[in-house]
Amino acid sequence: MKLHLWKSSLLIITALIFSIFLSCTEDSVTEPGDAEGTILIRLTDAPFPIDLIDEANVIITKIEIRRATEDAGRPFITLSEDTVKFNLLELQNDVTEDLVEIDIPIGSYNLVRLYVSEANILLKDGSEFVMKVPSGAQTGIKIFIEPAIEVVGGLTSELLLDFDVSKSFEVQGNPNTPAGIKGFHFKPVIRAVNMSTAGRITGVVTDNASTVLENAAVWVEQDSVVSTTFTGTNGYYALIGVLTGNYSVYTTKADHDTVSASGLEVVAGNETQQDFELTPKQ
Repeated sequence: MKLHLWKSSLLIITALIFSIFLSCTEDSVTEPGDAEGTILIRLTDAPFPIDLIDEANVIITKIEIRRATEDAGRPFITLSEDTVKFNLLELQNDVTEDLVEIDIPIGSYNLVRLYVSEANILLKDGSEFVMKVPSGAQTGIKIFIEPAIEVVGGLTSELLLDFDVSKSFEVQGNPNTPAGIKGFHFKPVIRAVNMSTAGRITGVVTDNASTVLENAAVWVEQDSVVSTTFTGTNGYYALIGVLTGNYSVYTTKADHDTVSASGLEVVAGNETQQDFELTPKQ
């Protein structure tokens, strides 16, 4: 739901991507004469190896954003204080969840603070591992927005929060069988993407018999790994929130070779398509 407080509206989007609007509040007072725009925040996930995992959940209790030019006395605006739970594995390949859509003062914003009270992993055999987030619930997880997002009067700005499950949940023990998994460490890795500067890379992964491959890992690199996903049941993948530039994309699956495509150009607001064919190992 949307709350108008005579501000610019900002849309924040987080990664494993959802589409739920949450009510929000602001902890600063808008001075007379300030204009407003809208910000929309969405959530998505760069996925976790999912063969043995049924759910990868996080509980978010608060969302804040910082104005780039704000003084040190009142740097953050509170966007939401609702407690919400998300299964990040449901937010892959173009699936997003809208966390908040709210009007806030126009201007440049360069930091989001996400408060996470708990995370848990549920295996397909029913085993559950609960992880507390000691600092996440009190001081929040700081996520820098690069480049900063501009909120303009009368328009909606979109911010994507890409929650990388594969890096955020570190497996303890042997990850090949449920019995071998002894637990997880939660070390959240989240990137904030100004969607006005980003495009996407999509495609289908098959084997050399043209059979679509589910759960093939796909990742995009530019000097280092930018984002990761897994193919769905139809072999489809989507890497969203990729900033304008040239990239290399890689894909692999157990018992198959790793293949790549380099020099892929991503343009803001556009889709770059790249299909892959994997050869089974002999």
